[in-house]
Amino acid sequence: MPRLIALLCPLLGFFLFAAAPAGAANSIPNGQLCDRECLYAVLDQYLDALADKDPFRLPWADDARFTENNVELLVGDGVWQTITGLGTDFKLRFADPDQGTVGYFGEVEESGVVSPFGLWMEVRNGRITKVETQVRRAADEALAALIPKGEMTEKPILNEMMKPKDQLSRERLIALADGYFDTLQQNNGQLFTEFADDCERVENGLKTTHNDQIAAIPVARLGCAEQFKLGNFIYDDRLRGRRYPVVDVERGLVLAAGFIDHTGRIGKYTLTDGTEMVSPIRRPHSFYLLELFKMNKKGQIQQIESIFMTVPYHMPSPWDEK
Repeated sequence: MPRLIALLCPLLGFFLFAAAPAGAANSIPNGQLCDRECLYAVLDQYLDALADKDPFRLPWADDARFTENNVELLVGDGVWQTITGLGTDFKLRFADPDQGTVGYFGEVEESGVVSPFGLWMEVRNGRITKVETQVRRAADEALAALIPKGEMTEKPILNEMMKPKDQLSRERLIALADGYFDTLQQNNGQLFTEFADDCERVENGLKTTHNDQIAAIPVARLGCAEQFKLGNFIYDDRLRGRRYPVVDVERGLVLAAGFIDHTGRIGKYTLTDGTEMVSPIRRPHSFYLLELFKMNKKGQIQQIESIFMTVPYHMPSPWDEK
């Protein structure tokens, strides 16, 4: 009987959610797409409701979809059940009014443990239609003991608004981000994108460029372009399932989602400077990622903020199925 109740409770929650009054959307303007402030307002409502574990007060569309860590769940499941607080030190919002999408990078606390947290959502006619969420829980990562714990921190450059004359087109912004993934996938020393001289990358709150304190990642002491010119990441076999759900043209930001696949076939390899290396991954393995790119007015990648986690090898995305 307890097992039956445990199985029925999520379904009961779903039906209660589906029957929630439409009045929850009263504070959100109607219309096909939200502008930036409207999207931020919906996002703030979502975060407040999440912190209170109360999804029922949000303006969900009848066919709304919700995923967490690349698995489709019922609205109100997953982190909605376990959250004990939102982080306060890092709250990054960005928006794409043309697509009606909004994104967020921050932190979430579950029973005293703080994890990097990212999401994007789509809003149509004042209602939430899609939410993709990632909670990177270190306790679930096999290599967590080898990599120092990072801290999500504010970076003013990610909040800068670009002058209209300096803004890049949506197509150009996506091409630069996609070229980054091409460079990573074919990492033989060639660059298929442009990097600023002061480009920095942060992964799960850990700075992995110009950082000589990470013994497990020797090339972390170098800059973005220098790392790729060495061909250090040649063991990354595929950059698969690439999607770009939020493109904030006014701020030069692109949010990407996708996977890094490792076949585990590469053992020893040689950098372009002749240094012999041993691949850190010798088994079939995949990372699922949400990665945010900041481009400057010269058309160069200047800052990268990434949240990624291990998932089953070659796991598909529920967002590719519909």
